[in-house]
Amino acid sequence: MKKLLFIYNPNAGTGLLKPRLSDILDIFVKAGYEVVVYPTQCYHDALKKVTGFTEDYDLVVCSGGDGTLDETVTGMMKREHMIPIGYIPTGSTNDFANSLHIPKDLLAAADTAVNGKLFACDVGAFNDDVFVYVAAFGLFTDVSYETKQEMKNVLGHLAYVLEGAKRIFNIPSYRIKVSANDEVIDEEFIYGMVTNSKSVGGFKGMVGNDVVFDDGEFEVTLIKKPQNAIELNAIIAALVGHQTDSNYMYSFKTGEIIFESIEEIPWTLDGEFGGEHDKVVVRNCRQKLKIMVKEKGIERLTAYPEKYGIEKK
Repeated sequence: MKKLLFIYNPNAGTGLLKPRLSDILDIFVKAGYEVVVYPTQCYHDALKKVTGFTEDYDLVVCSGGDGTLDETVTGMMKREHMIPIGYIPTGSTNDFANSLHIPKDLLAAADTAVNGKLFACDVGAFNDDVFVYVAAFGLFTDVSYETKQEMKNVLGHLAYVLEGAKRIFNIPSYRIKVSANDEVIDEEFIYGMVTNSKSVGGFKGMVGNDVVFDDGEFEVTLIKKPQNAIELNAIIAALVGHQTDSNYMYSFKTGEIIFESIEEIPWTLDGEFGGEHDKVVVRNCRQKLKIMVKEKGIERLTAYPEKYGIEKK
């Protein structure tokens, strides 16, 4: 019999998972798995569990927000032998799940986790750490990990918007030398992100619409420091309109990028605090993450449809 480790965060979202837990476990068992269940007890508990287990599991399924997924993937990347991951999203934004078209319905997501298609997805190396879909610095990047869990549960995505609105008139900037694709940019930035996602912070289209998840490249967005309110309004208008304004921002793809600054800059990785750094090397680990997705629609995720038996259009 196949063995499955199910790790879930009982505090994620509005507690939607608890009343469906029996039905979810039933789906796992009917798919032929012997299931071990582990509710996380504290911050980084999922990371410790995945890093430290010695049993021969065939699949690890995690449930929670983006932070729980980040911990699970980070733990798996630290293991000598990596095994596939399934994901049941129950967080407030669920950026990565939405990008991969993992169902919002919990039972449908559970079915995808055990009966879906295994997809080889890119994942990010950030110095000695790991991120799944976004590494970012600057404007509002501390909102997700400073917003209280209770506020996230009650207000959902609105909680991030309200918390972020407090910062709009107090925008720090950072002088950073950015090296990528044999080019160097040396400017002051208020925000920067390296992503493998179609939405960030619940906002779609910020990184363009031509995102695929296994091409070995990240999408990079760097926003320059505005010199006045007019420029700030132009930046906000471009982001809201899902456009890149070359006067105020850079947007490009790369497989590796280096950020260097005189001062240490706080970063966030998948919505969790990623430490303060004066040098960051981000590298794309191509197709390292094996994650279960819906078979229908996988052609929208991959640059290599023939790998999954799909004819190129």
